Amino acid sequence: MTKVAKNRKVERKKLSYNKLKGLGEEIIEDVAKKDIPTLKVPSRGTSNIVYDDVKRYFVLGDRYGKRSLGNVKQIKKIGQMVHLANFCKNLVEIEKTATIREMYYVSEGWDIGFDNQQESNNVGEDIEVTLGMSREDLGLMPEEDGASVYGSIVFQEGDIEIDALKSGKSGYTISPTIDEVEFLDHNVERVIAVETMGMFHRMVQENAYKKFNTLIVGLKGQAARATRRFLKRVNEELNLPVYVCNDGDPWGFHIAMVIISGSAKLAHVNHDLATPNAKFLGVTASDIVNYELPTDPLKEVDILRLKELASDPRYQDPAWQSEIKKMIKIGKKAEQQSFSKYGLEYVVDTYFPEKLEMLD
Repeated sequence: MTKVAKNRKVERKKLSYNKLKGLGEEIIEDVAKKDIPTLKVPSRGTSNIVYDDVKRYFVLGDRYGKRSLGNVKQIKKIGQMVHLANFCKNLVEIEKTATIREMYYVSEGWDIGFDNQQESNNVGEDIEVTLGMSREDLGLMPEEDGASVYGSIVFQEGDIEIDALKSGKSGYTISPTIDEVEFLDHNVERVIAVETMGMFHRMVQENAYKKFNTLIVGLKGQAARATRRFLKRVNEELNLPVYVCNDGDPWGFHIAMVIISGSAKLAHVNHDLATPNAKFLGVTASDIVNYELPTDPLKEVDILRLKELASDPRYQDPAWQSEIKKMIKIGKKAEQQSFSKYGLEYVVDTYFPEKLEMLD
């Protein structure tokens, strides 16, 4: 790890530790002054989640809720927050991490634990928004596997250099602690992220990384936080345009838009995760018609979801509105793999070149 990276890591650790410690000191200070300890927690309710037209992603508004030990109903929640914050402070101090599942089981030994995993996840998010830090900064990691990256890029992870072209056909697996990974060198012009691992492997087999001088990222469905952070970093730090290719249905549209403009649920950390300049390369209703793709009929739930997207502030661009309306009109959806109708090589040899030329 370079000196710059080490210094950056030390600063992040120091900031996280001080914020966690400060949360406890705030309560101790109230007790010392014989005041009732109270914590201000930014509201994560829908009424406090705002789409910022300038930043082009969801952000939290300025509404706060108060949790007070003077309210019997809130004592348990504050106790859980203090326990969890102390657990995270110890993780940061000794430079270790724990998965959110491990943290839940550790809480079984606390005097005031959680009733279920979802409750512990919610309290973890409360601490995130209260401190303005991500859970990764607090030493908490997700359970899911990271996405795969294939192409000409070299990473430094700790003391190890990793070449994504020499990591097997499944490429480099994005680390949950991606902010601690350095980009040492690359020889690519763009990044293409694809929804399914089937399409990822098809692109690897067809040498798409050479044909388009691109990094290929297999999202494995809804992109994990670390994957979104990786895409944002390569876009901003390496100045690489990002394209997102998904199935031609409302769920594929949503997966892409979460990468582009963030999610309402994670409004408090979208500034670290959203890549507003990313472009949608995926299957559209126009593609279904123009390429005469094999399709499935839209279900009632698909139509309902498309109508929801049409009113979502992230989809107000005329191009999105047109494609959503057209999909409802034709009543059909299609998967990325439907291009195989024309042969396994078609998506790389014909579809991607045509779409990239249109978007560039």
